[in-house]
Amino acid sequence: MKIIVCGAGQVGYNIARHLAMENNDVTVIDQAPDLIHKVTDTLDVQGIVGYASHPDVIEHAGGSDADMIIAVTYADEVNMVACQVAHSLFGITTKIARVRHQSYLQPMWANLFSRGNLPIDVIISPEIEVANAVTRRLQVPGAFEMISLVDDKVKLLGVRCGENCPVVNTPLRQLTELFPDLNIVIVGLMRNDVPIIPTSNDHMLPGDEVYFVIDSSQLMRAMAAFGYEGTEAKRLLILGGGNIGLFLAESIEKKHPWVKVKIIESNKERAEMVAGRLGSTVVIHGDALDPEILKEANIAATETVVTVTDDDETNILSSLLAKRYGCRRTIALINKGIYEPLITTLGIDVAVSPRNITVSTILQHVRRGRINSVHALRDGFGELIEAEAMKTSPLVGVPLKEAELPAGVLIGAVVRDGQVIRPRGDTVILAGDRVVLFAAVDAIRKVEKLFSVKLEFF
Repeated sequence: MKIIVCGAGQVGYNIARHLAMENNDVTVIDQAPDLIHKVTDTLDVQGIVGYASHPDVIEHAGGSDADMIIAVTYADEVNMVACQVAHSLFGITTKIARVRHQSYLQPMWANLFSRGNLPIDVIISPEIEVANAVTRRLQVPGAFEMISLVDDKVKLLGVRCGENCPVVNTPLRQLTELFPDLNIVIVGLMRNDVPIIPTSNDHMLPGDEVYFVIDSSQLMRAMAAFGYEGTEAKRLLILGGGNIGLFLAESIEKKHPWVKVKIIESNKERAEMVAGRLGSTVVIHGDALDPEILKEANIAATETVVTVTDDDETNILSSLLAKRYGCRRTIALINKGIYEPLITTLGIDVAVSPRNITVSTILQHVRRGRINSVHALRDGFGELIEAEAMKTSPLVGVPLKEAELPAGVLIGAVVRDGQVIRPRGDTVILAGDRVVLFAAVDAIRKVEKLFSVKLEFF
C-alpha cells in the first residue's frame, strides 16, 4: 500500500512507524527539516520537506499512484486542503484528516466534508476521541483500559495485578479450572515495561499489567477475579475545562446523570463559557494545583479525579495532590511518551495518551480485509482486532488447534449469532463469525490475509 502521511509530529511519526513496520510504502511530508531528518533516520520511509497542501509537494511524494493520504499536521486548514488536492488533482482514493477546531465539526455543517465539497473520507477529532476513551475507563473502576467490541458483546480490559490479586502465580491454563463458566482469555502481559505474549504455562506476577478479553455480561465477575470489586464513581472532579474536559462533562451529564461532576478551570472566561454549556456540572474558577481550590471542590470525598489540562506536568502533579488529599483514583492525560513508564511508579492509576488513541483510530481505517475495528495496545506491543470470518478464510471450518495461527496471534473470543464463545482447541470458526484477536506487530499483515476476501469468492 502506498501511503502519504502529512505531518511528522508525534502522531504522524507514530503512524508512519506502524505502517512502515508492516512493509507499506510510506512518504512523510513536513515543513520542518529536523522532523523529516528524524523520520528518515529512524524509520524505513521517505521524507519530503515542504508544505503538505501544495500540489507540487504531494506530486513529489508520489500522489499520482498513492492509495491513501493521512493529514495530521498541526493546522486543520492544511489537513483539509491537502485532502482536497489529493482528491481533485491526484484521485487518491482514501483521505483521512485530523480536525481539531470544533467549529468545523458542528452537526449543522456536516455537509462540509461531502464528496462535492471538501472530500474527506474520515475526520479524526482527537479531543472527542480522548473524551470517549476517558469515559470508557470511568465505567470500570480498577481498569486502566476498556474497549468495547462486537456491538458491546465483548470487552477488552487492562488491569494491574496487586500483591493480593487472587490469580497471581497461577498458570494461565488453570484459569479454566478455577473459573469454568467465565469466558475470559488473557491476550497480553506487560512486565517491567516488557511485552509478553502469554502461553498456557505463563503465570501473572504482582505488578504485571494484564490485558484480557471477556464476555461483557461477565465483566464484574472477571474484575472480582483480579481483586477489583468497586462500583462506578458517583463523584467526579475534572481538572481542566478545555475541549476534552467539556466533552467529558457533557457525555457524563447525558449518559450518567447520577454522577456529580465538578470542573476546575484556571481561565475565568473559559470557566464561564463551560458553565454556560453545562447543566448540572459545577464549574470552579481556580488553579488545579492550589490546595485551597481542591478543598473547595471537596477532593477528599471525590472518588475519581481526571486531569486533562494542556500541560503534562500539571496533570501529573495535580493527580498526585489529589491522591494525597484523599481521592481514590486518578486518570491523567499524558502527551509525552517519556512520562508513561513513570505513571505506575508515581501512583497514578490510569494514563491516557491522545497520541496512541489518535493512531489507533487512524489504523482502524488503514487495515484491509473484513476487519471491523482496530485498537493499538501500548506503544509497539500489538493490536486488538475485530474481524469477520469469510468462508474463504483458512480459519473457517477447522478446529483452532489445526488452523496454524501465525506466531504472535491469540484469539480472545468468537461471537456467533450474538453468543460469545470462549475459544478452545476444538472450537471451529464458521463463516460470518465475528472474531476478536490480539496480534503482535509483526503478525498484523498475516492477520489481514486471514480475513481478506479472495477473488474466487466472487
